[in-house]
Amino acid sequence: MLRRVLLIGMLMLTTTSCSSASDDVTPHVVLGIHGGIGEDKKDMTPELEAKVRAGLNAALKAGKAKLDAGGSSLDAVESAIRSMEDDPVFNAGKGAVFTHEGRNELDASIMDGKTKKAGSVASVMIIKNPITAARAVMEKSKHVMLIGRGAEIFATKQDLEIVDPSYFWTEHQWKRIQEIWKREADGKQAKADLPAEQVPQIDASRFGTVGAVAIDKSGNLAAGTSTGGMTNKMQGRLGDSPIIGAGTYADNDAAAISCTGHGEFFIRYAVSHDIVAQIKYKKVSAKDAAEDVINKQLKDAGGEGAAIVLDKSGQFTTARNTEGMYRGWISSDGTIQVRIYDK
Repeated sequence: MLRRVLLIGMLMLTTTSCSSASDDVTPHVVLGIHGGIGEDKKDMTPELEAKVRAGLNAALKAGKAKLDAGGSSLDAVESAIRSMEDDPVFNAGKGAVFTHEGRNELDASIMDGKTKKAGSVASVMIIKNPITAARAVMEKSKHVMLIGRGAEIFATKQDLEIVDPSYFWTEHQWKRIQEIWKREADGKQAKADLPAEQVPQIDASRFGTVGAVAIDKSGNLAAGTSTGGMTNKMQGRLGDSPIIGAGTYADNDAAAISCTGHGEFFIRYAVSHDIVAQIKYKKVSAKDAAEDVINKQLKDAGGEGAAIVLDKSGQFTTARNTEGMYRGWISSDGTIQVRIYDK
């Protein structure tokens, strides 16, 4: 009997660790990044893992180079995210997923923790690096968010790099949307011919996003997030990535946050702002705040996702209620850590 109880307890611990996890707090971090929730372990191949790790390393080095050259935290965040936007392995920029209509629609946001200024773009299809456009909105307009054609016209006037929409096409994402379209068609046919319990189910798309948080020599925090959105999303849908307080937030008095996951939940729970508010007003640690929001509030509501957090003292942590998250961080001495699942 005792052996059975111990075995059940071990199984419960194993199950919990897979669905609720965080990284230990790491001090002296100057830049942290994420590349989205990513693939389940069962779908991860050695080739893909190598590409993910290489992409995360490249982004960390790009951002750190800005800081080493005397750049601001905003410079580091923008540079790290641009690196991932240009890497087709991530769901942002070049590797963006396809909408239900077969388009690539991109969103991004950035925020300055010192001034609380912020900028974002949403549903853009011809701006090569949406994170740079988001920063331009913050610094060169009187607005916070520009969407669609208006954002694209603004970016063009700012001499940002404009590309043909075909630039964002990648074979692996095109195959993915075609598979989903086929399952949808099969499902519709099955609904007409089969009992409900036998209808093929369309599994939920994985949520991919890239993001970065940084602190510079002046102690200023910044955060940014960029995404291709949700695979097969309906026309006009926006997630949390371009929304300040949902997917992105930075406050010099607390922390910088970037999130990834099921955007509708992150919007409803104002996830990034709630984490900052708990740190700032409840005086809890960044780790405790992130755990409460991601692994309690969000998880209890059925929301899947994760957050990276860099507090005002340079302590970095993450929280997730998913099997994995592409993530990494670099310390002031240049030490790099990159993880996908538990390591």
